[in-house]
Amino acid sequence: MEQAFYTLQDFMLYTKGWAYVLMGVSLVVFVAYWKFLFSRDKD
Repeated sequence: MEQAFYTLQDFMLYTKGWAYVLMGVSLVVFVAYWKFLFSRDKD
């Protein structure tokens, strides 16, 4: 998976897209972890 970047605009668009994907994944993981921590049964 080799990708050539010919302009700075291409590189910035590529990295910006991956940054959005990583932020979305981290948000989903954080919410799942939060629900895991606070969904325990209360005695």
